[in-house]
Amino acid sequence: MTKADVKVVQVLRQTAEKMSQGSTYMWGHMGSCNCGHLAQEVTQLSKGQIHAYAMQGAGDWNEQLNDYCESSQMPMDLVIFELLSFGFSMQDLKALEYVSNPAVLARLPKEKRHLQRNVREDVVVYLLAWADLLEEQILAQIELPNFALHESSVLA
Repeated sequence: MTKADVKVVQVLRQTAEKMSQGSTYMWGHMGSCNCGHLAQEVTQLSKGQIHAYAMQGAGDWNEQLNDYCESSQMPMDLVIFELLSFGFSMQDLKALEYVSNPAVLARLPKEKRHLQRNVREDVVVYLLAWADLLEEQILAQIELPNFALHESSVLA
């Protein structure tokens, strides 16, 4: 799973916000789909640039992730490299495209766990649940000192 990191949580929330505010969403467009929106936020590339890079290769995000080569200089591999370097995992990027990570879906009420990969509102729900999950993991790592009060120090 993606490393629990504040910057990752922030970019997931930014992506969800942008999508909920009405940015262009088309699941069949490599720059405007689930991963495409996240890639826009991480790389600051436009949806058109990401789509053009993807069209130099073959397949959807899942197939391009499968074909990813770290040493390649193909533009889409460079986009994927940036996402991986930012802190995302291959598995979680694949799951984002299909809104299918079981740990993320488990955070939703049972009746809301059947998200559709090509429905903007479902992607926003998924991104926010994913951000919440990672945020909880970050908070769980924080150890607070035990400030036990002694009876003698309590004011009457």
